[in-house]
Amino acid sequence: MADDMSFNPTRDDFEALLNDSMGGRDFAEGTVVKGIVVGIEKDFAIIDVGLKTEGRVQLKEFGVDENGKAIIKVGDNVEVFLERLENALGEAVISREKAKREEAWTRLEGVYARNEPVMGAIVGRVKGGFTVDLGGASAFLPGSQVDIRPVRDVGPLMGKEQPFAILKMDRPRGNIVVSRRAILEEARAEQRTELVSQLQEGEIREGVVKNITDYGAFVDLGGIDGLLHVTDMSWKRVNHPSQVLAVGDTVKVQIVKINPDTQRISLGMKQLQSDPWDGVEAKYPVGAKFTGRITNITDYGAFVELEAGVEGLVHVSEMSWTKKNVHPGKIVSTSQEVDVVVLDVDPSKRRVSLGLKQALANPWEAFLEAHPVGSSVEGEVKNATEFGLFVGLDNDIDGMVHLSDIDWSVPGEEAMARYKKGDLVKAKVLDVDVEKERISLGIKQLAGDPMSGDTYRKNQTVTVTVTEVTTGGIEVRFGEDDAPMSAFIRKSDLSRDRQEQRPERFAVGDRIDAQITNVDKAARRVSMSIKSLEMAEEKEAIEQFGSSDSGASLGDILGAALRERASKE
Repeated sequence: MADDMSFNPTRDDFEALLNDSMGGRDFAEGTVVKGIVVGIEKDFAIIDVGLKTEGRVQLKEFGVDENGKAIIKVGDNVEVFLERLENALGEAVISREKAKREEAWTRLEGVYARNEPVMGAIVGRVKGGFTVDLGGASAFLPGSQVDIRPVRDVGPLMGKEQPFAILKMDRPRGNIVVSRRAILEEARAEQRTELVSQLQEGEIREGVVKNITDYGAFVDLGGIDGLLHVTDMSWKRVNHPSQVLAVGDTVKVQIVKINPDTQRISLGMKQLQSDPWDGVEAKYPVGAKFTGRITNITDYGAFVELEAGVEGLVHVSEMSWTKKNVHPGKIVSTSQEVDVVVLDVDPSKRRVSLGLKQALANPWEAFLEAHPVGSSVEGEVKNATEFGLFVGLDNDIDGMVHLSDIDWSVPGEEAMARYKKGDLVKAKVLDVDVEKERISLGIKQLAGDPMSGDTYRKNQTVTVTVTEVTTGGIEVRFGEDDAPMSAFIRKSDLSRDRQEQRPERFAVGDRIDAQITNVDKAARRVSMSIKSLEMAEEKEAIEQFGSSDSGASLGDILGAALRERASKE
């Protein structure tokens, strides 16, 4: 049987013989295999890995000594990466570099799984970052992961072995992403924790200003930074930290608060000074007058510095007696010195309410003193509204003439139509309400009230002027020119004779006599009648020139009365 197998071997026989010659090893392309150096020829090392033929590897892949000679020699056992079992020449294609890379990947995967740092060196610059050698495997270091703060010059870091944190590994794609910043942050966190444990709230320390922002400054306390907020720099208002500090300044600060969770440290400078708000009520009593400086202007008022660290607010409503709904910036300006009066003090809320207008004379009080009720004033019509006229007076204040106080006899709307903006008018001061800041004026009161006293009485005969003729009667005017009165004589009162009760008998401008039949002072109405006057005159004539037994006719009596009147005239 043995002879038959020797002379006629089968496929299985060949496989068994091959396995015996391979020593039972499983060779697969893309794996790391062990071999032995069997020779060195020029720049190559001949390595037997147990295949039909040896493989060749450049000596530089194994490294060189100080003299530039290969450190590998015949008989050394090495591991190489089997790329192909054989090439066109029948040789095994192997690589020491790729073997080292595979070894590195295996090692790095273990490190990555254990979340441990790995040593490496920055060896080159690429787009967006740098290349890091991790002992046989190349990794990418993003520019943002080089340091905690942006680094302008990475020269001192190049080629220097240092720890890195592996952020991501993708073996199929051969991608490794590392971070130097993560290592630094972790080290700083440990250092910060240790330093924070050594600090106490209320402790006073010296530090150096490292950075200034709009909201404060960061102070280095010796390996750990604290924030000095702009509101804790001084008791007085600080618009920007640069007004107080500069980068590099050495400052003495107090540790105000330490947050154990975030390890943030809040610092303060003003805490080292006495609080100017202590005893503020005694220093600034309500009603007292002080001089201060405008530090800030807002839509709702202006802040006035009374002393360093103590500011009060002048609300927009307390800025001017007369300027209403005006932006504070149009009344005062920043850095302006002003006199103010203390209106209210609240030490618990650190607030002082001030008044700017209270430091000036009240224009309504000044007006009342100069123009008491009953006096006359003159001013320009500033505005006409549906309820009256506004007249400009002294010190930019206005008085109002109600439409009912314009004319005694003419309706308000009609009387207002006589005036326009810019007209100069005279008026009488009727009332001054200092508290409500109101002045009431009257134009018609200058002439006196024609309805007052006994100026017009019932049965009184007056001469009137026709101002209008209507189908129902005539409108007439009477009295003084500066205080005229008006009345309406009905058609039935135009004459005793019915045939003469025709309004068209009269024309505008005619002057006629009429008798007052009624005076209603409450309604300011006077009733007149020509008919009543004629009847009264007839009665008087009969009483004077005739009697019931004289035998004289009515014509004779009236003729005599008329002749007597004519002779008197």
